[in-house]
Amino acid sequence: MAPQHSPAMTLRHGLLNPVALGYLAVVVVVWGWIGVDVLLVEHQDASFAPVWGFLITAPTSLLFLPLPSPSPWVGVVVGAVVQAIALGVAYRWLTSLRQRRTDSA
Repeated sequence: MAPQHSPAMTLRHGLLNPVALGYLAVVVVVWGWIGVDVLLVEHQDASFAPVWGFLITAPTSLLFLPLPSPSPWVGVVVGAVVQAIALGVAYRWLTSLRQRRTDSA
């Protein structure tokens, strides 16, 4: 029987691993680049840089786009956290699967 974990423990295990933290770092770097592009670079027309922020946190962030403002920006944060947790859980599952294979061999 598998041990029972609290939701907080599952959240911590989902977020505190190399894959989830790496994904969150990429999201922060992309949004930093977007900030520099929007604030410091002159454009003749509108910049499409913010689109990358939504794409990197898709599909979750895209669910917030049709909602009224400021919901799309909340969607980016929620999307980044949801994707990081999903990647972290997948990473933990794969590493535990590999560990079980080496233990049984």
